[in-house]
Amino acid sequence: VQLQASGGGLVQAGGSLRLSCAAAGRTFAMAWFRQAPGKEREFVGSINWSGGSTYYADSVKGRFTISRDNAKNTMYLQMNNLKPEDRAVYYCAAKTRTWGGYEYWGQGTQVTVSS
Repeated sequence: VQLQASGGGLVQAGGSLRLSCAAAGRTFAMAWFRQAPGKEREFVGSINWSGGSTYYADSVKGRFTISRDNAKNTMYLQMNNLKPEDRAVYYCAAKTRTWGGYEYWGQGTQVTVSS
């Protein structure tokens, strides 16, 4: 499965961005992770195959929304009320099994939030 993330950019604090992750191949669950400079990669949120179940890190709950369009094989991350601490490289990930970790990773897209 190949993943292609896009949609990153520069936005002012309080603004919004929408990231996309196009998947070439079937996936079971997909997720977003991020890595800020000098920090470890952290989980942002995930969505199951049907889109009926989503999970979010506490730091983004209420501000970020994950969705997917299976007809387009694409997952989205709508980010609202962005904060400077949201600045990071955002990666999408996917797995094709109901168990285990995420097997496939996209190349990352940079999100920068100015204060």
